[in-house]
Amino acid sequence: MFRKSALGVVAAGAAIALLSACGAGPGSTRGASADGGGSDELVFAAIPSEQSDNLEASFAPIVSALEKDLGVPVRFQAVTSNAAVVEAQVAKRVDIAVYGAFSYYLARSRADVEPVAVPLAAPGGEPGAYAYGVTRGDDTSIASLKDVAGKDVCFTDPGSTTGYLQPLASLREAGVDVDKDVKSVFTHGHDTAVASLLAGDCDIAFVGDVFIDQLLPARGQLKPGQVTKVWTSPLIPGPPIVVGTWLPQDTRDKIVKTVTGLTATGAASAGLCKGGEIKGPKNWGQYADAPACTLGASTAWTFVTATDATYQPIARICEITKAEVCTSGG
Repeated sequence: MFRKSALGVVAAGAAIALLSACGAGPGSTRGASADGGGSDELVFAAIPSEQSDNLEASFAPIVSALEKDLGVPVRFQAVTSNAAVVEAQVAKRVDIAVYGAFSYYLARSRADVEPVAVPLAAPGGEPGAYAYGVTRGDDTSIASLKDVAGKDVCFTDPGSTTGYLQPLASLREAGVDVDKDVKSVFTHGHDTAVASLLAGDCDIAFVGDVFIDQLLPARGQLKPGQVTKVWTSPLIPGPPIVVGTWLPQDTRDKIVKTVTGLTATGAASAGLCKGGEIKGPKNWGQYADAPACTLGASTAWTFVTATDATYQPIARICEITKAEVCTSGG
């Protein structure tokens, strides 16, 4: 079970603005009837992302598909913060939302919600990411996390799951106290963490898998043999689609069927993003360069079913680290 925690005054203020924007109409019928009666509309909320210039357009294919399959209007609402969306779901004013995994950790103990889907970045991929611990290719002094004691360590940012929080939790489980046993260097970026490692500023760097496996090699910033992976984290789940459990079960089942039935290229073929198509990225294999729709703020290929159990790794990180993000919803 997730631990209860409070959100800040700023979050509450942002949520009040969202609740006002959502209005009283939908809330008066949303999931209120004991016999499972429907709603006159559903509200879908998400927060801006630096990966999306037009948030509403990026979610439009999902919204359109939901309207078609559910037979009710779905109103999209851009919100300023994860915390504001959580507060709105506590008040049952947002039926469907997308927010960060740590924010779901908070929401689970405060709102009547459940995760129903999580994005896949590529066909045949996994619903999340891994953190890697990498050393210089010619350094054999670190073979496991226990060997990190006494070393200089490059982390990315205190708020990064792959670049700090998951490695912090795993180091503590391995008996390494980051505050006492290592010298920490925060580089404020995954690419800069690797650059700092190669420059000799640290003995091991913790970074997201995509930077080692794809991005840095593609940019020519990492050549074969320059680093060695000495540690791989458990799978870190991606941002969930979260729905209110006040919705009738039939409605929730239809939402799951709709979002997990979408693919980026299939949505484009169905005309769900006419004039706004993108080209599939290289990691989509046979679908690379194919016309596709954006499915949310990130370049997701599709969604797969998620449950509360999917997010237990986040609960474990919070239990071990007591990190601020676990109580502030960042």
